[in-house]
Amino acid sequence: MSNPSASSPDLIAGRERALRSLELSVKRKLEGFLHGEITGLRSGPGSEPNEARPYQAGQDDVRRMDWNVTARSLEPHVRAPLAERELETWALLDASASMDFGTALSEKRDLAVAIVGAIGLLADRPGNSLGVRIALGGQVRRIPAAGGSAALRRTLRTLLSLPRATPGEYPATDLATAITRLDREHPRPGLRVVVSDFHSDPWPAAADQKKEAAVNGQSSGSAAGWADALRRLGARHEVIAVEVLDPRELDLPEVGLLTVVDPETGRRREVQTSSKKLRRRYAEAMTAHRERTAQAIRASGAAHLVLRTDTDWVRDVAAFAAARKRAAARRTPRGRTGTR
Repeated sequence: MSNPSASSPDLIAGRERALRSLELSVKRKLEGFLHGEITGLRSGPGSEPNEARPYQAGQDDVRRMDWNVTARSLEPHVRAPLAERELETWALLDASASMDFGTALSEKRDLAVAIVGAIGLLADRPGNSLGVRIALGGQVRRIPAAGGSAALRRTLRTLLSLPRATPGEYPATDLATAITRLDREHPRPGLRVVVSDFHSDPWPAAADQKKEAAVNGQSSGSAAGWADALRRLGARHEVIAVEVLDPRELDLPEVGLLTVVDPETGRRREVQTSSKKLRRRYAEAMTAHRERTAQAIRASGAAHLVLRTDTDWVRDVAAFAAARKRAAARRTPRGRTGTR
């Protein structure tokens, strides 16, 4: 059942205060992350004129021809625009029922909202904007891109007030379709952040698994797999895949007979957790699934950030940002910055 008090004004206000209290810590630890200092972030085409250079047939747009320079030099010249440094960031937030789970310091949903807030804080520069897509079931809700701290607070308020889903209320969230829509509807190159627990399989399921999903009334999106959609997204944008985990998802506790509920379908099942064999099989299955998830993210070219509800997520993001900056410094010759 959903928690009727989960979206109460007092609780929402408390969460907003907690997020604001993290602002100083986040900015101090993560300064330089996500706001144009990342080598490899692609810039937009721009509108300000740059220096004129000789025209290259088949590569330059004739509409950029600088006729004054062409007339003076008697050689065709174009004036390409300066690349824009404004960063357009879109975050895709998985709001499926499986995110309403947490046994440690917070729920996975709270952690997901916190990372969106951190991205917004660190991308808050003149001209930058942050938009959010919210995936739930077969629906994708859109919060328009905007810049500034006031817009970020409105976005966080919307995310914090999202209602909890009753198990079985919505079909399984189609992450593949949500990623595809993010790529298709926001084509301007920029930063894309996908925040999810990635519980669905990354690659297409076998035919018999698709049939079983259809028989059980499950969404075909989980059978379709999200790996190809993430790879296509990474072909145009800088992508960060944020995997949100809870420790209790990785290992079953030994508590005797336990009733478990599938948050997506509402189906219930009793399992005997005192069985060492069952606990071992569960841990092995989760390990295999996480390895497949990591492999799919690597294959897509996206950066992979793992956050857990039982650790200091600010510290984890800081370590992730430091590793990315070191990798960027190795890729870029000294004294040069810009796009790859």
